[in-house]
Amino acid sequence: MASGLRKSLLVIAALTGLVGAGCAPAEEQGIELSIATFGEFGYGSLLKEYEAAHPGIRIQNRVADFEAHHKAIATQLAAGRGAADVVAIEEQYMPQFRQSADKFVDLNGFGAGGLRAQWPQWKWEQGLADSGRIVMGLGTDMGGLAMCFRKDYFAQAGLPTERAAVAALWPTWEDYAKIGDLFSGKVSSAKFADSAGGIYTAVLNQSPENFFSAKDDSFIADRNPALRRAFTIAGQIGAKGQTARVTPFTQPWNVAIKQGSFATIACLAWMLTQIQEAGGPENAGKWDVAAVPGGGGNNGGSFLTVPTQSKHQREAYDLAKWLTEPAQEVRLFTESNILPSEPAAYGAPEVLSKTDPYFSGAPIGRIYAASADSLKPNYRGLKDAKVRPTFGTALGRVESGKQTLDAAWDQAVTEARAAAS
Repeated sequence: MASGLRKSLLVIAALTGLVGAGCAPAEEQGIELSIATFGEFGYGSLLKEYEAAHPGIRIQNRVADFEAHHKAIATQLAAGRGAADVVAIEEQYMPQFRQSADKFVDLNGFGAGGLRAQWPQWKWEQGLADSGRIVMGLGTDMGGLAMCFRKDYFAQAGLPTERAAVAALWPTWEDYAKIGDLFSGKVSSAKFADSAGGIYTAVLNQSPENFFSAKDDSFIADRNPALRRAFTIAGQIGAKGQTARVTPFTQPWNVAIKQGSFATIACLAWMLTQIQEAGGPENAGKWDVAAVPGGGGNNGGSFLTVPTQSKHQREAYDLAKWLTEPAQEVRLFTESNILPSEPAAYGAPEVLSKTDPYFSGAPIGRIYAASADSLKPNYRGLKDAKVRPTFGTALGRVESGKQTLDAAWDQAVTEARAAAS
């Protein structure tokens, strides 16, 4: 009987051990998290630091290009499998994925609602779903705008080269276009700008509405004067042959930077790193950074979400929360020029004091912080991601001489209306 009791106790102890192992903390049993981003979020060193501070947690960093990343998310959500534990979504895709909010964890359940003061109201609200009842994502960066320009080419054109004087040349985009005319009449070795599409995007993103009404999400591209203005300014510069006709972030764009094929580009903070990498050491000190025409502006910005298919939702949230805290956001700017979306971060001394020797010692921290302070968010409609490309493609036809500005506009509106229906 004692022998039987002993055996029973051993069995109970063994079962208890198995149950305990199933509930063991990450430090004992090990958890593998995955995070999916696009382009370059600068998370490499931060993820290693997080792993070191959380023994037992290992993080797989998945990085894809912009379009492939967001298409993969849609496929993974529909299939109910394959998504990373933490998924980055760019702001133009947030309206689309907001329609599938039930496939994302409501971060309110982990206390995210208490973080709302961390972001400006507009950024916080972009991460909400279900009329604000669901916290779907935590904001990462934002695409504050400035104007990068080649000092040597401006000198050749007889223009000022000191950044404050350069900014004074173009209080508006119409003034920027006039400087393009002056520049093009005096400099033949370089084009004034990289692309009509880049100019158009910068102008458009300074307006509160683009293709859809903020009131009811109705299609307004055919009657939005801000959209037509952006298209016209950019299209006229392109039609005059004043652009290098290179699409940003492509290999031809990289080559054009290295060869000094253009003199200005509306540049997001994180683009400075790409310009430096493409230009190489031989172009150091030739670039500088000035305020963008029209004041501040925003071109992009993302959110970290947690799909419901994640098996480690709490740990995924903790990682997303840590990555979006001001301390980490400050580091991302000082290390990778990724502009924080949080006032406490972009107003930090480490950010405000940052200069960039490659860009002639430009005080990029102060320049981009000022851009962030004057930023006015623009409304992104449900089908923004489907409509937006039609106008950029149309400007490409204008640049190449295949269509007149008016014809390209009419075709873009027709195509956009079809994409929105």
